[in-house]
Amino acid sequence: MILFKFFFLTKNVQFLYITLKKSVLATSVIIKCQISFQVKSEGPKLVPFFKATCVYFVLWLPTSSPSWFSALIKCLPIFCLWVFLLAHGFSFLGAHSSARKILAGLIFSALGDAFLIWQEQGYFVHGLLMFAITHILYSSAFGMKPINVCAGLVITAVSALCYLLLYPYLSGPFTYLVAVYIALIGFMGWRAIAGLQLTNDLWTWTKLSACLGAVLFMVSDLTIAVNKFCFPVPHSRAIIMATYYAAQMLIALSAVECQDAEVSRKRT
Repeated sequence: MILFKFFFLTKNVQFLYITLKKSVLATSVIIKCQISFQVKSEGPKLVPFFKATCVYFVLWLPTSSPSWFSALIKCLPIFCLWVFLLAHGFSFLGAHSSARKILAGLIFSALGDAFLIWQEQGYFVHGLLMFAITHILYSSAFGMKPINVCAGLVITAVSALCYLLLYPYLSGPFTYLVAVYIALIGFMGWRAIAGLQLTNDLWTWTKLSACLGAVLFMVSDLTIAVNKFCFPVPHSRAIIMATYYAAQMLIALSAVECQDAEVSRKRT
């Protein structure tokens, strides 16, 4: 009788293990198929963005004197991201406020890029203001649910450390302006990271895209701040622009299927 029970229990455990294994494999295949499908469907729309980014790095205009032509080349990849979102149709933008806010953020980003071309002529603060508005718009697009207190505490700690690093090198209005800007981009990063829930069925590739984009945006801006206020960063321009363009592309991608993201937020 004992042997029979042991045999029966063993069979049940084996059956449970096989069932769980099949379930995990099936989930993995679904996720991979979802990402593969989205890459295939959205990839062609991003071709102009990749070409414009290549043009920027080939011409390498930051080393030249500021001009409207250099501003155009720098902003061109962002213009292509406008087109990427508009390619999904005005009805899509009209139906989804998150997509509209991300598009508005990209518009202010282009203005910020243009101002930073003439930062040595006193337009750095203007660029800072444009990107501050961008982060507010992105934060609103990502939403306030779920809260994710742990992510908020981590981002707060990282933001505080960044400000402590920069503080000794700041003077005048920048002491306060940089503090406000770090708070805004940190808040944006928190809202993007908070939406990424890998442990449940609310996971979506768009949320992962938003999270990665926000982190890269923070890396790009931190490199700008250290290079401008603290000490020269080797290959700073390449680091800044590569992470910046990648961040904007990923955030623009997060607007795709934002209807599903909004539904997920409502469920939580």
